[in-house]
Amino acid sequence: METPAAKRIPVLRQFELIEAVKAYDPTADEALLNRAYVYAMKMHGSQLRASGDPYFAHPIQVAGILTDYRLDTATIVTALLHDVVEDTSATRDDIARMFGEEVAVLVEGVTKLSRLELQAEHTRQAENLRKFILAISRDVRVLLVKLADRLHNMRTLKYVKPEKRERISRETLEVYAPLGRSIGIHSIASELEELAFEHLNPTARTAIERRLEALKLEHGGATETVAAEFQRVLSEAGIKARVYGRQKTPYSIWRKLQRKSVGFSSLSDIYGFRVLVEAEDECYRALGVIHRAWPMVPERFKDFISTPKSNNYRSLHTTVVGPAGLRIEMQIRTEAMDRVAEDGVAAHWAYKNKSYGFDQAAMEAEGGRDPLQNLRHLVQVIEHGEGGEDWVEHAKLEMYLDQVFVFTPKGTLITLPRGGMALDFAYSVHTEVGDTAVGVKINGELKPMRTALQNGDVVEIIRGKKREAPADWRSLTVTGRARSAIRRHIRSSERDEFYKLGKTTLEQALIRVGKSLADVSLKSVVETLATGTQEDLFDAIGRGRLPANKVVEMLFPALKGTLNTGQERRKIADDKARMFVRGGGLTPGVSIHFGPCCTPVPGDRIVGILEPEKGLTVHVIDCQKLADYADDDSVWQDLQWTPQAEQGAVGTARLRATIKNAPGVLGQVATVIGEAGGNILNLKMAHRQSDFFDVDLDVEVADAKHATSIMAALRANPSVDTVERSRG
Repeated sequence: METPAAKRIPVLRQFELIEAVKAYDPTADEALLNRAYVYAMKMHGSQLRASGDPYFAHPIQVAGILTDYRLDTATIVTALLHDVVEDTSATRDDIARMFGEEVAVLVEGVTKLSRLELQAEHTRQAENLRKFILAISRDVRVLLVKLADRLHNMRTLKYVKPEKRERISRETLEVYAPLGRSIGIHSIASELEELAFEHLNPTARTAIERRLEALKLEHGGATETVAAEFQRVLSEAGIKARVYGRQKTPYSIWRKLQRKSVGFSSLSDIYGFRVLVEAEDECYRALGVIHRAWPMVPERFKDFISTPKSNNYRSLHTTVVGPAGLRIEMQIRTEAMDRVAEDGVAAHWAYKNKSYGFDQAAMEAEGGRDPLQNLRHLVQVIEHGEGGEDWVEHAKLEMYLDQVFVFTPKGTLITLPRGGMALDFAYSVHTEVGDTAVGVKINGELKPMRTALQNGDVVEIIRGKKREAPADWRSLTVTGRARSAIRRHIRSSERDEFYKLGKTTLEQALIRVGKSLADVSLKSVVETLATGTQEDLFDAIGRGRLPANKVVEMLFPALKGTLNTGQERRKIADDKARMFVRGGGLTPGVSIHFGPCCTPVPGDRIVGILEPEKGLTVHVIDCQKLADYADDDSVWQDLQWTPQAEQGAVGTARLRATIKNAPGVLGQVATVIGEAGGNILNLKMAHRQSDFFDVDLDVEVADAKHATSIMAALRANPSVDTVERSRG
């Protein structure tokens, strides 16, 4: 079998390139194409590629690849010129003056991508991919030229050094091929995958090729026989169709073997059969005829005509037990659908109304969508997300994963990666819907937010009144868009809350020395500490980076060394009016956390400890952990429960009980807690002895009084020796 790398496409001569373009676009500007061809040869001059070929052969080959996809003159000219700014003395202004602004913009876009590639070994992959997708998202023609450029480079990759060959192949497999599929150009994407696979895992590829050859010999002319039989049955039903079998590529088989962890031994593992008909309704007629003639394999039918993939792919997929008992995978579609399936966005370049270009109306008439929609999802992640390698994984995830099609209650189709959950759906509808989501109904039933959505599900998001996205909700998403939005919301919430926390902390520090925030100017402190703004100063105090006492001492140097000691602070925390949480608007899990050592619940006397980068940790007033902070006056905060928490919250109280070591006693304890209105969330046994053992119980309670009543009920049980609230 000839490998893709062995293909040698002769360089198109000038008149051949012009004829190739004029064959599909009679209005093509011959003079512009001629000038670009000659200019590319002149500017690249005597430059040579790693193969030893003249460099100008490369842009001409790239242009030739794009003529196969019938692209407009500006794109072909861009292909001819795509390396001149990068590799010669030509400038963008030169290109704009000689070939027009449209071509200059396109050449500039491709040049930026080339520079990112040159930096790939020296910059973080995340930032590289981030800039890359932003660049190609503005005009799909930039991506088309870059894909053709990469395809020709991959065809001649054997001439570069092995280490560079591996990096380029991996980049091709992880970035370029998925991007090609995202706009539907499967023909280029498939060849890129095969070329990369050949260099990255030649042993596996050779093994698959040998197995394919053996199976082809075993089945002989089975493919022709099967195709003829399907053709006959359809013809007898009055359906004009073209049926043929196509061998699957080694890389597609390799991915299938990895994904399904099975071997391949049947015809369906080697060939996919395609049925091409004239009209959409005949697709469904052909499907009915085939299913009546041969039994279908359950759960192997997919309708991508009524619900197209996001790259505009449309087809019916089914698997039947066909002639001679062979499992046959089939795709049924029209000729027009087949062209879109192979060429994607490139299939919609056409001659219309005395001009040639992308036919948006034709695409929409076929039920298609904006070819850049997929990329714009990633752009939203870029613009609102964080940097780092996590972003790369989100981007790859969205480019690679199979899709699931779900609906809003009004019937709007939403496409998600397979494994998508309610929050992915919510953020796909609108950021505000995601930020206010509190629950989900799937097909009319309340379901957990972690439920993976299935094809055809009708999803209704239950929304709350305020924007609240807990940090742990990131684990309930798979799309970069949703995770990015949650991170953005959390950062915004943290900023607001640490600002409030810092301002209140400084207010309390000033009150303790008989001053008030309204009486002072913080301008000098901001300038001295170079914190940026007054808001940044409050944020630093709230995050524990800057002690409030230090600010007080800077405002009133005479007070240095006279502020309250830690021992005095314990008394203040116990006796003084506590005023922080009431009206503070802080959110548990964002800037305020409950200490696991003492598990405060509404009704407990509480105090806060300001911890760096974490915010306030709430402790009960007699928690043993507070001794660790006795000498640091600046971290203590007076706290009080909000009325809402006192009236309707549910907290978790940790109880430490010593009970008899006898059969059934633990069940009695659980029964007592349940009858008292408590709910056991967690249980851990410790210090087990022959007569007694200790058990820690995390119990869901309404407030401190509720916890006290549960403890009283437990003490009344003769099998319980002691029970107390855990205090660290």
